[in-house]
Amino acid sequence: MHQTPNPSGILLVDKPGGVTSHDIVARARRALNTRKIGHAGTLDPMATGLLVLGVGPSTRLLTYLVGLDKTYEATMRLGVATDSDDADGAVTGETDAASVPDDAIRTAVAALTGPLSQVPSTVSAIKVGGRRAYDLARAGEQVELKARDVTVSRFDVLRVRRGDGVIDVDVVVDCSSGTYIRALARDVGERLGVGGHLTALRRTRIGPFPVADAVAEITAEAPLRAGAAVAASVLGSFPVTADEARDLRHGKRLIGAADRLAAETPAAIDPDGELVGIVGRRGADVKSIMNMPEEQP
Repeated sequence: MHQTPNPSGILLVDKPGGVTSHDIVARARRALNTRKIGHAGTLDPMATGLLVLGVGPSTRLLTYLVGLDKTYEATMRLGVATDSDDADGAVTGETDAASVPDDAIRTAVAALTGPLSQVPSTVSAIKVGGRRAYDLARAGEQVELKARDVTVSRFDVLRVRRGDGVIDVDVVVDCSSGTYIRALARDVGERLGVGGHLTALRRTRIGPFPVADAVAEITAEAPLRAGAAVAASVLGSFPVTADEARDLRHGKRLIGAADRLAAETPAAIDPDGELVGIVGRRGADVKSIMNMPEEQP
């Protein structure tokens, strides 16, 4: 089996259900024979869909990817509430939702579109006093999480399916990073007075990267996207000469070059198409914010 030495790049993975994001990282480390792999945002074990992994030196780019907007497809079950706001939690309440009309569901969903102050799920990875909220909750401790500002730019009902006292609602959500889809399901249920939780979740997009471009199986030949192409697609590009690339790598400023910046923090690309690093404006000059190691021949 061919093994690329010192692999570097961005890997898109379609995570299956029933495994953790850490499991996927571990698989990638074994397949690519490197410990230096990180991710740009996890998915719950129940969830499926897009994980963005950074491999080798390209892990440095992950900090610029974690805040990208995301798209999810999800199913909310109305009529049942759980302590985790998803199907992995214990049921905390059941209410017959049969009489809730479709229009009321769509109205509740529409009310949760736009800028929101959202209280995350109690069973979340947010740290409280240095400990994860889900560890505190599972230990029986009272957990009160502060609301956070998020933006839901699209929250559309795709289908309403009615069962025995419950309603399953298939939705699609475009949202800012940090939005809890579980919390949206909970809040829709609360607005309707019947409770709600998430039964299915699939992440279909992170920034410009669709899950359709992801691999389901991670092998030594997994296609790694070049850091230069990824950084340019997310941040914009800033072409530099070979001399400018050398200066940036040595920590020097590009004097008077700020008027060439077409973006706030673009990717500096050298004449060979390699990523020099991420740069920004310093007065009239351009200075490196993050440097990539130089490619070895």
